[in-house]
Amino acid sequence: MINTDPNHVHTYDEHGHMTCCTLEDKVYEKAGASDLLKQGPEATHEVHAHDADVLKLFLPAIVSLVLLLFGLAFDNSWIPAPTFFEGWARLGWYIVAYLPVGLPVIGEMFRAFAKKEFFSEFTLMTLATVGAFFIGEYPEGVAVMLFYTVGENLQSLAVRRAKGNIKALLDQRPDEVTIMDNGRPRTIRAEQATIGQTVQLKPGEKLALDGELLSASASFNTAALTGESKPDTKAKGDTVLAGMINLNTPAQVRITTAYTDSKLSKIISLVQDATAQKAPTELFIRKFAKVYTPIVVILSLLITVVPYFFVANYVFNDWLYRALVFLVISCPCALVVSIPLGYFGGIGAASRRGILFKGGNFLDALANVKHVVMDKTGTLTKGVFRVQDVIIRDGLDPAEILAMVNALESNSTHPVATAIHDYVGQVDQAIRLDQVEEIPGHGLKALVAGKVLLVGNFKLLDQFEIMHNNVDTGDIPYTVIAIGYDGRYAGHLTIADEVKPDAAAAINQMKALGITPTMLSGDRAIVVRAVADTLGITDAYGDLLPEDKANKIKEMKASGSIIAFVGDGVNDAPVIALSDVGIAMGGLGSDATIETADVVIQDDQPSKIPVAINVGKATRRIVWQNIVLAFAVKAIVLILGAGGLANMWEAVFADVGVALLAIGNAVRIQRMQFPNF
Repeated sequence: MINTDPNHVHTYDEHGHMTCCTLEDKVYEKAGASDLLKQGPEATHEVHAHDADVLKLFLPAIVSLVLLLFGLAFDNSWIPAPTFFEGWARLGWYIVAYLPVGLPVIGEMFRAFAKKEFFSEFTLMTLATVGAFFIGEYPEGVAVMLFYTVGENLQSLAVRRAKGNIKALLDQRPDEVTIMDNGRPRTIRAEQATIGQTVQLKPGEKLALDGELLSASASFNTAALTGESKPDTKAKGDTVLAGMINLNTPAQVRITTAYTDSKLSKIISLVQDATAQKAPTELFIRKFAKVYTPIVVILSLLITVVPYFFVANYVFNDWLYRALVFLVISCPCALVVSIPLGYFGGIGAASRRGILFKGGNFLDALANVKHVVMDKTGTLTKGVFRVQDVIIRDGLDPAEILAMVNALESNSTHPVATAIHDYVGQVDQAIRLDQVEEIPGHGLKALVAGKVLLVGNFKLLDQFEIMHNNVDTGDIPYTVIAIGYDGRYAGHLTIADEVKPDAAAAINQMKALGITPTMLSGDRAIVVRAVADTLGITDAYGDLLPEDKANKIKEMKASGSIIAFVGDGVNDAPVIALSDVGIAMGGLGSDATIETADVVIQDDQPSKIPVAINVGKATRRIVWQNIVLAFAVKAIVLILGAGGLANMWEAVFADVGVALLAIGNAVRIQRMQFPNF
């Protein structure tokens, strides 16, 4: 059970002591989020200590249960009752059975009173059980508090399963690393390792810090970061990240990032912070619970008092008993615990698959998405360009022009620049560039020996009034890079990208979910159309500047559609800000991407987009199942209790049972399969 005042609840520590905390603390404590705030062997030690103290956790309930069973056996002549078991002695027996589970609750009630929090589950349970003793229903008074406590403990144990996926993130960082010290290996604490030191990785070992591979090559399991177990082969100079597992051969890595600043640390922080972003359904339930509890207390009072004026054979104890049953069943624990836990479970299930949600609100939003708008380059295509053709105007030296283009493009991180560099080779350091300028949506401009060099699209040449009428690129289904030099058209390059192998399957799955895929790109319309036709996308638009993309999103939102935009999270930041859900691809390599987007897909697989949507839909479905279940059962038992058709035993079993069913349903998302399509 959980407090009906959403701002004040309790849980039990590993020693079985009840503690007072906020609702968020309780839910995250149950889901293991407190472990996420710890790092290193201390966290592991505490988790094992907690497991070892499970018996202590249940000890008060065990003592209470044994005494209750003996009392019931004496009352019902299951075994011969001792001569003293009557009157005050019988009352004393049940008080002793009540105290191990009742005293912590009563103590928390008074502590809540001190904070002017009068309507809490502590108050409800204390009133119900003390009232039962008042009317002589001693066994039921003990049973209510006993099963309340057992329910709390069973919830704590049950929802530990929800923390498994996220706790596994921390487990990817070993506590110790082996560094090379003057050519000799030395083991130190991972937190003590410093930037510039060299880590020695044996086959099967996990990397604790981000770094640069010094060995010629090595294969790594990146499942902790991307959710994919397929080995990823790295070459010398490549970036390797904390959490990756070295597979086959010994490798050396030079540390480039402090332990607390690693990519995995940022991911863990992101997932932890995500639980603070409440979904609309969760916020509603919290507000509902705050109003609901005082109403329940007033209704229970009316159930006791009002019949006095209308019932001829009114018996105070009978109507008080009905009111006490009403109080017991009224705690909305199934809602207040299971709903946040459902969202937490959805975030955990997604993170294990390399998809990071920044909050439960984005799970809800993505579940309602009707349009997924995608950038082309880096989202549906690999973003790995290769130069196909080089056309240089007669009278110019192709090698000289390409050398200047290569030098200018070295100022850009765009994949096109990489393609040109791979084609031309090393940058000629003798080429001096002045007044280098990036013109958004068009390309680059610089002065070379006092002459203007332009590299970009043909719109860039148009902007500088450079004629190129005799150049026919309309039928070329590749990206065309125009070159202008000294006020004249100098030539162009054609560069081809490759569609990702799972892009078509991702589009088909989105359509199967009733989602309309749309592609936007700054690339030429003919290139965009060719890619769209390959993937089966009907709505595709090219030749778009960043502001044009933003306008397209505004047009789509004007129709009332909920829109998700998928891009690189940096260049498309304005569009991501306009969309209902911003999804960034390839967040594994970009801190800026993690900062910008609402959802981060850590590898470059577009097939993770429908997976993320399905996780959102499954989470929403489970949350609403719990809402309907809790309301239906509680409404039935509340009515039966008020009518005298349900006793306190049935009320407490219904309350605890519904709570455990709801929590079991909430953690079920952890076992669901969300395959890549």
